[in-house]
Amino acid sequence: MANEKESRKVSKARIYRAVASSCAIEAGQSIESIEAKLKAKSGKFSHLTLAQSLVN
Repeated sequence: MANEKESRKVSKARIYRAVASSCAIEAGQSIESIEAKLKAKSGKFSHLTLAQSLVN
């Protein structure tokens, strides 16, 4: 059992932060502004949600 990998759930906040920081680097904008846009859920794809992990 010591060699088994433990799967940890990643929170939505961490996913938002990771996506925002990646986009901010590419776009030259602040992480906070992009993160706020992601959380606002307004726009063309507001009906979509983040994928859920199926790995157990």
